[in-house]
Amino acid sequence: MSKVLLIEDDSILRENTAELLGLSDYDVITASNGLKGVEVAKQALPDVIICDIMMPELDGYAVLQQLGDDPSTKHIPFIFLSAKTERKDIRKGMNLGADDYLTKPFEESELISAIESRLARAAILREINSSESGNANQTGLGIRTIHDFKNYLDDNGQEFEFTQGQEIYREGSNVHMVYLITKGIVKTHKLDENGKELITSIYYEDEFFGFSSLTAHEIYEEYATAMEDTKLVGVSKDKLRTVLEENHELAIELMHVLAKNLTEAKKQLLEMAYGSVRKKTASTLLKFANKLEQDKQGNIHILRSDLANVAGMATETLIRTLSSFKKEGLIAMEDHKIRILDQETLSRTY
Repeated sequence: MSKVLLIEDDSILRENTAELLGLSDYDVITASNGLKGVEVAKQALPDVIICDIMMPELDGYAVLQQLGDDPSTKHIPFIFLSAKTERKDIRKGMNLGADDYLTKPFEESELISAIESRLARAAILREINSSESGNANQTGLGIRTIHDFKNYLDDNGQEFEFTQGQEIYREGSNVHMVYLITKGIVKTHKLDENGKELITSIYYEDEFFGFSSLTAHEIYEEYATAMEDTKLVGVSKDKLRTVLEENHELAIELMHVLAKNLTEAKKQLLEMAYGSVRKKTASTLLKFANKLEQDKQGNIHILRSDLANVAGMATETLIRTLSSFKKEGLIAMEDHKIRILDQETLSRTY
């Protein structure tokens, strides 16, 4: 049974998460603040650590630094759990050595998937290190994780800028780049025989897109378009292939990212196929609200057509459903602005 240390100052969230993990057959140890968390980690030596960022006594960044300085704990997989979703906060944690992060609120499947993937990665790396006797990465660039690779792209990648609505690549064109979003939002989408758009994925700041086969003469299977003014850094698929060949740990990290994207795509397809109109509208609205930056009034700015295309319904149907939510006091709407007034009730809708 794998041992999980949960460091969280919110007692309700700590107890609920611990119970959830216990029901999933994990041996759970908890700590109510960062100082206690460091002590418990050094004593218990858990298999994985889940840690909040904003805590009294010692914040999550300091916890990670202290454990990273101790040879007995520096190799324990570390997952940040926080309401902070800004790129600079997430990147700060990853630069300090965190393995992953989850943003509140999170779903049970997201938490379990993050833990299982970290444990699997740790096991695979132990096997690699053992079989190669420490010779892995001798010819590599020292890019061990996805977050190392993001930093590498920030420093060395080719920069691109696109205005809202501008096409980044089109279906049928040759695959030549993989992109990281440094600012903005990108949608990937397909068109049916009648020209109707279906959004297949939405990518936000600090996320990759454009992955395809690394072999020659591959083509993109969908369109990619900027949903707002967007900045990207890119790397050629040939360079990516070389980096992956020379950095085995990065290849494992990349498998985790692609598997996570595939899971999200499957979930979206199931919702589109079987969910009710209200359920699909509420789910899609909350997804955007969780990712988009709010203005000073708490509004998110999103086109109704983009909401409808992600939900897989006609724009007119979505607008009618949003109007119903507005009458029920769940949201407020004005032009392209939407403000969620009752997230708890909206969440229960789906």
